[in-house]
Amino acid sequence: MSEDAIPLAGVIGHPIAHSRSPALHGHWLRRYGIDGHYIPMDVNREHLETVLQTLPKMGFVGVNVTIPHKERALALADVVTDRAALIGASNTLIFRKDGKLLADNTDGYGFIENLKQGAPNWRGPDGPAIVLGAGGASRAVLSALIEAGVPEIFLANRTKARAEALKDEFGAKVKVIDWVQVSNVLPDAALLANTTSLGMTGAAEMRLPLDNLTSKTVVTDIVYTPLRTPLLDAAEMAGCTTVDGLGMLLHQAAPGFERWFGQRPDVDDALRAAVLAA
Repeated sequence: MSEDAIPLAGVIGHPIAHSRSPALHGHWLRRYGIDGHYIPMDVNREHLETVLQTLPKMGFVGVNVTIPHKERALALADVVTDRAALIGASNTLIFRKDGKLLADNTDGYGFIENLKQGAPNWRGPDGPAIVLGAGGASRAVLSALIEAGVPEIFLANRTKARAEALKDEFGAKVKVIDWVQVSNVLPDAALLANTTSLGMTGAAEMRLPLDNLTSKTVVTDIVYTPLRTPLLDAAEMAGCTTVDGLGMLLHQAAPGFERWFGQRPDVDDALRAAVLAA
């Protein structure tokens, strides 16, 4: 790409119309007066490789990747960051000037930065964490919590075998428990994190007894539609510090934006308002 070319970035997924990433990055582009564009692109699985080979030739400097392409994007990359390799998926791709495709994963970073902003008193070593779910988002959260120094992570998933598979990958800090056992470990938990779609608009309810939840537990939900999930409402009633899922979306976008457009963006109330209004 020539030095005076307008940088292009975007998000690839299927479907993609629901994505709030264009509103997010569009806000930053306008705020910092950057002459660039961020475009949503609906791409089928069978076209992903061709699209990723073509975009750099069209002036693209990188893209975000969402469902269902995160694992495939990692496999197609020439260079993979350690955190993307550990998570086994990529959400951020950089088209390097040397022609190589770099795959990164900023989901875990976004999760931790959201916690820092929403629960500034939380520290990884403070005590055990409970993680609900064993899907792709859970992988990112587990790796981030281990890196943050959490001493013990109780992992619960409705299908226990999936949780056991994650324990095998992430090691001794992860302890698999049955879904019905979550209430038993709640009193000692410094953090409770939901990485499932339970409680999301249009998804099933989260049926989890929270009687043993105490006010010292920070509760976060990666779901952000609705912004206040039933889990967060129940946690608030128990006196807990709660952190909604929108901040994770906002923070995970920042490293990519900086790489593509050369500006470290701020995650603040104005950004939240712009994305919520989209």
